[in-house]
Amino acid sequence: MKTLRALYRGESPVDFPSLWRPAVTTSVAAVVLGLLSFAVLGLNLGLDFEGGTSYEVRAPDASVADARELMADLGAPQARIQLVDDDLVLVRSDVQDPARAAEIRDGLAAGLGPVVAFEQVGPTWGDEVTDKAVKALVVFFIVVAMYIAVRLEWKMAVGALVAVAHDIVLSVGVYSVFRFEITPATVIAFLTIMGYSLYDTIVVYDKVREIVGRLGATERYTYSELMNLALNRVAMRSINTSITSAIPVLSMLLVGSVILGAGTLREFAVALLVGIAVGSYSSMFLASSLVTVLKEREERWSQIAVKVRNRTADDADGSTAGTRTIERSDAVGADTRAAPRRAPGGGPAKRRPTMTAPTGGGVPPRPRKKKR
Repeated sequence: MKTLRALYRGESPVDFPSLWRPAVTTSVAAVVLGLLSFAVLGLNLGLDFEGGTSYEVRAPDASVADARELMADLGAPQARIQLVDDDLVLVRSDVQDPARAAEIRDGLAAGLGPVVAFEQVGPTWGDEVTDKAVKALVVFFIVVAMYIAVRLEWKMAVGALVAVAHDIVLSVGVYSVFRFEITPATVIAFLTIMGYSLYDTIVVYDKVREIVGRLGATERYTYSELMNLALNRVAMRSINTSITSAIPVLSMLLVGSVILGAGTLREFAVALLVGIAVGSYSSMFLASSLVTVLKEREERWSQIAVKVRNRTADDADGSTAGTRTIERSDAVGADTRAAPRRAPGGGPAKRRPTMTAPTGGGVPPRPRKKKR
């Protein structure tokens, strides 16, 4: 709580650069685990992606075991069965032959209860949905990279895209490990995650650009120290945004999925909840650390780092422990990027000419007429 109060007051109680290395190590391990899960387990793709048949059967007294046994007798033992409500059973199979699907529907109606909903999706439609999702993802990355590179700089575009890719891999990895079903609603949630992650990252980048413009010309602080100040300034904002975003998602997950039994809401809410947590984490630890590494390789910032190390070499122990904290009095200094005062019509502002009294008692010259 003490740290949160200090962040709220605009102080710098957290040494973010010291946390970057363990955070990156943890992220790499999580990404590797997610990729291994993709390779071994794969994804539990929904009906809209793989094609097949879906049945909703009204059976108040039926259980998952009863429905699975009946589907095995009907020749579809690999069917996925889910209790949607107290009296509704959802059965999904990969059967694509219309005659075979009608036979299973009649068997379910005779063995469990009336079939209230029946849907069949061909493999062509599933492939089309998958192709459109991949194309949307590629276009999204290209447009975002171009915008950030033009609006900020290409190093920040690289950091933002790496953070977004990290968030998507981790979010999809959670679905692969826990075998959650991926539906079009889940894909929409993943695209929403990318937008949220980018928003958080852009807030950090804009803040560090402002601080660099204000304190960078003093050459008294390294880029990592300026980034640490920016992260401490926006940390409380990111925490508040994440909490306020997670509250309605949790309500959707608990009320819509658990109480009302809406499976689509659960698929959508789980993806959003994971993405909100991972997006806030990646913007504070991954995107910022990658940009700092790229910026400190520039000649200007490497020279400033050498000057700062030489200036701090006279400390008691001969070195500095952790990242130096920038005082609040220095952090509110004047912006060195401020443009000179300009006239309303453009161009540099002109002062009114001063009038001098005539000398020698003579008559002052007659003023010239202005040319029209």
